[in-house]
Amino acid sequence: MAAPKPTPALMILGTGSNVGKSLLVAGLCRLFADRGLRVRPFKPQNMSNNAAATASGEIGRAQALQARAARVPPHVDMNPVLLKPESDTGSQIVLQGRVAGHLASGDFARRGDFLPKVLESFERLSAGADLVLVEGAGSPAETNLRARDIANLGFARAAGVPALLIGDIDRGGVIASLVGTHAVLDAADREMIRAFAINRFRGDAALFKDGISTISQATGWPCLGIVPWFAEASRLPAEDGLDLTSGVRTAGAVLKVAVPVLPGIANFDDLDPLKLEAAVELVMVTRGAPLPGDADLVILPGSKTTLRDLAALRAEGWDIDLAAHRRRGGHVIGLCGGYQMLGRTVQDTHGLEGPAGEAPGLGMLEVETVLEPGKTVREVDFTHAPSASSGRAYEIHLGRTEGADTQRAPFRVGERREGAASTDGRVIGTYLHGAFASDAVRAAILAGIAGRTLSSTLNYEDEVELALDRLAGHLARHLDIDAIWTLAQERVQSG
Repeated sequence: MAAPKPTPALMILGTGSNVGKSLLVAGLCRLFADRGLRVRPFKPQNMSNNAAATASGEIGRAQALQARAARVPPHVDMNPVLLKPESDTGSQIVLQGRVAGHLASGDFARRGDFLPKVLESFERLSAGADLVLVEGAGSPAETNLRARDIANLGFARAAGVPALLIGDIDRGGVIASLVGTHAVLDAADREMIRAFAINRFRGDAALFKDGISTISQATGWPCLGIVPWFAEASRLPAEDGLDLTSGVRTAGAVLKVAVPVLPGIANFDDLDPLKLEAAVELVMVTRGAPLPGDADLVILPGSKTTLRDLAALRAEGWDIDLAAHRRRGGHVIGLCGGYQMLGRTVQDTHGLEGPAGEAPGLGMLEVETVLEPGKTVREVDFTHAPSASSGRAYEIHLGRTEGADTQRAPFRVGERREGAASTDGRVIGTYLHGAFASDAVRAAILAGIAGRTLSSTLNYEDEVELALDRLAGHLARHLDIDAIWTLAQERVQSG
């Protein structure tokens, strides 16, 4: 029996991190899906604490958004290796959706051992697709890491997938970054890159005509387009913590919401619906700044390293600010790791998130948390108990939290109480991620804090869909989509 033909595929590489690879893949997924193709996103290896729950385990949040763009359910095969940083020197390994140990930063050689699983997931995903769009990680120019690379050209060569290299002109030095990438690659790696494109251009693209010529003459690569700055990218979930350095100040906002940005912040897309809510001024508080004294609500976000982040919170003096906020009658919401911090104690006797230890919590909820082996990863339907509003959310956490304040749980998952609340209801904690994406639940929570119903026209899920549609249209206008499809088909022809 003849072997099946390879599925068309194209890898989107970048000259560096945060050049827009994730959003370009999402936009292309929506564009090709709308043209009737069965499209699947794929990222061999991701490093992020912004994760999503699927029916079969956890993957990077960016791949979940790309799956949504492709109009298919997310699956662990879309991101077979997810590294979740736990410190400056190590990460938790999530392999095909399940925790598979820890990886020290100096043990890079081990990553090559994951390649068989990566290729297995890629082939399984490809079998049901007309097109696979692959996202690289970081930069292929990191030649010091090339020997065991599975995230960029190491994967491209192993799977026979041609690549398109993206340069970000907004950060400056785009000519040097593209030409420099070409210069440091060996001949076989260089051959896998078939073309380049420029992202995040501001102004008249005709002014960069000579720049395109310089790059093409130096590399031999054709340019497949210059993509202008896409302002609506801010309306889509961000993958990188680099995007959390500022807040969103809305004219006429009724509520000020402050969020301390902790070193191990995780699942920060919980905040995205609040960014788009006209009634809310969202302030991301970074190191060295106090929590604003006029905040109505402080949200302690999720954390991959609860004990470390609890220590960092105290080192910044934010525990003192939070206590003062509470005395002024302010509200506090703890999400996942933030929920754990609000209790009396947090114990990690097994060293599941770093060095083993125990620390007193902030004491704002009568609960205690014990981290235990066995991670909870699931999607759930939930009800907000005070308003009877409902929504869809997910859980990704270690451990159990118990205590008297769980009797006033703010949420229900089926018959199960979920979360905890203080006696006056001004402090709540929950393991649910994504609850704010439910318009009715978000409206009820914000109304409870404001003391009145707030006018809002935001339909968050519709906003995400509209932004994806507009992103696809934006790319269709500024990229050579026919040439991109032709490149993806090279894999079929070579196979």
